[in-house]
Amino acid sequence: MIEKKIHSLSVWCFENLSGHEGIDHFVTTRRGGSSRPPYNALNLSFNVGDDPETVLNNRTTVAEALGIALANLTTARQIHDAHVKIVSEALRGRGSTDYQSAIEGTDAMVTNVAGVCLMVLSADCVPILMYDPAKEVIGVVHAGWKGTLCLIARKTAKVFQEQFGSSPHDIRAGIGPSIGPCCFEVGPKVISQARDRLGTSKEYIRNKSANGKGYFDLWGANLRQLVQAGIPEKNIEVAQMCTCEHADVFFSHRSDKGQTGRFGAGIVIR
Repeated sequence: MIEKKIHSLSVWCFENLSGHEGIDHFVTTRRGGSSRPPYNALNLSFNVGDDPETVLNNRTTVAEALGIALANLTTARQIHDAHVKIVSEALRGRGSTDYQSAIEGTDAMVTNVAGVCLMVLSADCVPILMYDPAKEVIGVVHAGWKGTLCLIARKTAKVFQEQFGSSPHDIRAGIGPSIGPCCFEVGPKVISQARDRLGTSKEYIRNKSANGKGYFDLWGANLRQLVQAGIPEKNIEVAQMCTCEHADVFFSHRSDKGQTGRFGAGIVIR
């Protein structure tokens, strides 16, 4: 990924998506907003206890810096599941200025409607951005460990193919900053579920200890799902930036002990 400075705002972008003129995309940080601790400073979530007016100011700051109309920002009420929502023109701007109007109960969104900016929110979970330049389709995924085990990344890629006629060889994807295998320790129950849902735990659980705990590689698990959906690995960029290790740059639920804000990962067809 590459860091860009836009006025006073710092955003991160995927190199493999930056070369496409048909889209804009971004991953924000926790810096540059006006939220007070423990949400300091650029919290974009209305659902973590922060002052709603401050969150709205933060979202306005991001939208203006990126040249995206706030009314086009489209978000969801994320529930750590694997539902994928196709976003129509009628859903444009849902959740842009409050939590109540966000698209209900989904962790992934896909659209071919120009101007609709899809955004997921994260603080350790894996944000994934997807783009098919041939069919002009974009998608966003919020993949926590539960969504990862429910194969949400693979299901989203399948929606591209089955609903929009995408060839997997045309799809580009970026796996964004999230908690890494260096820090995401899980217990025997999660390891057992990983083995059952992913077919193996050996590839995705590192440094397993005598007490049955290990470190879950969410990056590798989601990368493998996209590859299994037919997307060439060369089309997938993995940020390899751990939010827990870099909690001064990105919000981290684990590092901040559950009380923190959310950064955004978004994409829009110009």
